[in-house]
Amino acid sequence: MSDSVLSFLLGLIQGLTEFLPISSSAHLLLPSLLFGLNDLGLSFDIAVHAGTLIAVMYYFRGEILLMSKSFFKNDEYLLIHRNLAFSLIIATIPVVFAGLFLKDIIEQRIFSIEHIAIANIIFAGILLFAYLNKKNKKNLYSITLYSALFIGIFQSLALFPGASRSGTAITAALLIGINLKDASKFSFMLGIPTIFGALILLIFEMQLTSESFNYINLVIGFFVSMILAFLTIKFFLKFVEKIGMLPFVIYRIILGGFILIHV
Repeated sequence: MSDSVLSFLLGLIQGLTEFLPISSSAHLLLPSLLFGLNDLGLSFDIAVHAGTLIAVMYYFRGEILLMSKSFFKNDEYLLIHRNLAFSLIIATIPVVFAGLFLKDIIEQRIFSIEHIAIANIIFAGILLFAYLNKKNKKNLYSITLYSALFIGIFQSLALFPGASRSGTAITAALLIGINLKDASKFSFMLGIPTIFGALILLIFEMQLTSESFNYINLVIGFFVSMILAFLTIKFFLKFVEKIGMLPFVIYRIILGGFILIHV
């Protein structure tokens, strides 16, 4: 498989799995497991992360504008948007501290492929529990700062490969009674500061390497991940209340089993 085709494939995987509760890290193992392919490097990771970041920011551009306005105007109708902005900030803090605290452990890559597969299955089970016991009492704008902190702490578990960032955030939101669609929406918006932070770390890490660039691969990965991420967000939010979480839970269990069998 050529690097260009691999760039397209990995862009598809990143764009499709970044916002679905199915663990992007588990899926990014598949090309190497199935085809024995090499890593395209940090520069490619930066490109696909940038693509997904642009996608989610564009999709929620209206909400981002209202949250930004809420800090400069005292209009009463903007108050809920200011509270949402504070909730996103509070929910981001735990993963920042956890990332700094666990930075050395993460860089040592002590988690094996088996660990990723098992984590994928375990967190799928936790998501199933949250979904089956959901209360649907709260919406996006009724998230308190304590609730946001709980979501942020739970999202920090996604630092363990296989847990799924969006999956842990949706799970936590369901556990505190937020309806499924708004739980997903909050998870996606929470991805903006989280992905941005990961992007910054990747850029700093790349400064320490002498990696060469293949601009064609970077462009392919960026645009493919951006387009797929946008479409994933759009259609997931449109149909999530109809399809629920069960298909994703079943898929994750099958995926985890497949990885365990093939390692």
